[in-house]
Amino acid sequence: MDQLFDALSAFRAPNVFNPWAETDAQDLPVTAHLSGLATTLPGPTGRLNRLRAHFDIDPVMILVGEAPGYQGCHFSGCAFTNESLLLKGLIPRVKVDSRITSRPRPWCEPSATIVWGALHELGIAERVVLWNAFAWHPFKAGNPYSNRAPTKAELAQGLPVLQRVLQLFKGARVVAVGQVAMRTLSSLGITPHFTLRHPSMGGANQFRAGLTQLARSL
Repeated sequence: MDQLFDALSAFRAPNVFNPWAETDAQDLPVTAHLSGLATTLPGPTGRLNRLRAHFDIDPVMILVGEAPGYQGCHFSGCAFTNESLLLKGLIPRVKVDSRITSRPRPWCEPSATIVWGALHELGIAERVVLWNAFAWHPFKAGNPYSNRAPTKAELAQGLPVLQRVLQLFKGARVVAVGQVAMRTLSSLGITPHFTLRHPSMGGANQFRAGLTQLARSL
């Protein structure tokens, strides 16, 4: 896993934020308890620790989305996960003791709320890992608090990291969330076990219905 995290942290590209290597002005240091001692960690290190905790499982399924968003993984370090969900204790294995950003209100990404809400409702939240076809946060030029689709070139650059993550969870069913994820997985020769409608842009009900159907087969 350390080699994966090294590759994840090393990536740099124009108009792309690396949550596990770069600091955001809104980051608050977080306290972690390591070897029985309270240690203060900067934003990127906190995000790496949260991702490590999220990955500490032998999942039955890995949901692969498109790319991180500025309201979610940009600050949380975990795909489809926002600060509000972390503070409510709704992310299995990932614990925070206090705020992770200085924003007056915790960040709350709609897609993250829909995904984790459905996973908990179906009773499978503890058995799933979440990831993205493009691991890092692509934003519109000049506005880091925006989202854009990753380019074909960026998706190609991200394939080695995506492949490493999938190898880490070889026994898990690979599920694409959206067409970008489906096509990116196909470029690696991987046919997703199932393709869900992405919950953004009015797709919440279709996403929930597809995930419900999928959960029945687990």
